Amino acid sequence: MKRLWTPAWLVRHVLTVALVAAFLALGWWQISRAASGNTLSWAYAFEWPIFAGFVVFLWVREARHTRSGRRTPDAAPGLPDAESGLPDAAPGLPGAAPGLPGAAPVPAADQPTRPGIRRPVRSGRPRLAAGGADDPALAEYNHYLAWLNANPDVRPADYPGPGRH
Repeated sequence: MKRLWTPAWLVRHVLTVALVAAFLALGWWQISRAASGNTLSWAYAFEWPIFAGFVVFLWVREARHTRSGRRTPDAAPGLPDAESGLPDAAPGLPGAAPGLPGAAPVPAADQPTRPGIRRPVRSGRPRLAAGGADDPALAEYNHYLAWLNANPDVRPADYPGPGRH
């Protein structure tokens, strides 16, 4: 329960109460507009309380995750933990202290170690399956593009054709 009284959670509590109150007030306002003859406001009158319910749902879900000690899926390793303020070490990173939360366990001497950070796979530039410098269709298209670039005030339909300027 102590985890729900950190400064970050106090901001979340205040924000949740403010949003729910605002959404319910907007729903009440739309009901008064709908009663005075604005038929579109009936849809909004039901929509704003649904938004308020969604805010309560998110607040309850996050509070349960925090109380159970699980981290949210979007929490990135290496960022400070909201409850303790200590940075989480990514598993397998060199220099991760064994006492910090999220630190990788020290492997036994007979177990092979795997690197925590791997190099990204690099692929070469994609090669064109057909065409090249000797392709006449490609040369004609490049000529057309060069002509359009050299003549910005004309329409594409005015293109005289390849080889003619």
